[in-house]
Amino acid sequence: MNRKLVTLLTLCAISLALVLSSFGSFSSAQEAVQSPMKGEGGRNRPDDDNGKTRPDDMAEGQCGTRHPDAFTAQMIEDASENFQKSRIAQGVDAYRTGTVTVNVYFHVITNTSGQGNVSDQQIAQQIAVLNAAYSGASGGANTIYRFNLVSVDRTANNTWYTTTGGTSERQMKTALRKGGARDLNFYTNNMGGGLLGWATFPSSYASDPVMDGVVCLYASLPGGSASPFNLGDTGTHEVGHWVGLYHTFQGGCAKSATNGGDFVSDTPAERSPASGCPTGRNTCTGTSFPGNDPIDNFMDYSIDSCMFKFTPGQAARADALTLQYRGL
Repeated sequence: MNRKLVTLLTLCAISLALVLSSFGSFSSAQEAVQSPMKGEGGRNRPDDDNGKTRPDDMAEGQCGTRHPDAFTAQMIEDASENFQKSRIAQGVDAYRTGTVTVNVYFHVITNTSGQGNVSDQQIAQQIAVLNAAYSGASGGANTIYRFNLVSVDRTANNTWYTTTGGTSERQMKTALRKGGARDLNFYTNNMGGGLLGWATFPSSYASDPVMDGVVCLYASLPGGSASPFNLGDTGTHEVGHWVGLYHTFQGGCAKSATNGGDFVSDTPAERSPASGCPTGRNTCTGTSFPGNDPIDNFMDYSIDSCMFKFTPGQAARADALTLQYRGL
């Protein structure tokens, strides 16, 4: 065979292998976005459910939502940027004004003894907490989202009551999920592993719609027993992921909004999750990182009484991602 032809075929084979490898990485990362990982990220206790000590930067009270890896995160950002450019090219404002209604289907999971059966009043209070947070009434930026409780169902199932993901979570959601991409399915149970909750991102919906939604510890609802995480802001935090927001400390001391981090320019860089309410905390120092840590932001791990805001940048990011991936 002609030597040049052999060389050309070899190069083509290498290129194909690289493309397939990248696709595999993307698929695996998408899977990671959809499934919570016990003990990774979030608002939790320093021990996982296997009794292993977690790193020192893990705060008390854990969110099991998994951030996508850097490759996937950048792909999502690039797609979002192109989506926004196409809207502008069509003469549409980059970001919307007014409000959109998110219908909420609330699923209460108890055990067969009735534990975990939160009251209708607590559910109403949780919806009120969401509306105060996302309207800016609690002190932060106004977002476009307003939450409307459509229905409540209650299911006694010992396995679902303590699920932290995997097959039992899928069975629970397959049986109970309602609505479509625009609708919020909010589940409560008594998850183990020190978790307070987890959620799926907008970009995950198309590949696995049945898993879409948020799951929160029932005792984190307003008036629950999970003090100091019992004012309803675990729900606020997890719904933040559902509309597309990452943790404020994601990526640590990223140098810019487009170089890792949470991809939001007006949330100061933060090296690690906050614990408690450490006023004046500043883990990313120097002229490249102005501002103290955003301990008052709903997407950090501070206690509920410390968190009260989203930023305008977070509101804009959520607007873009929910419109692109949820049609919301």
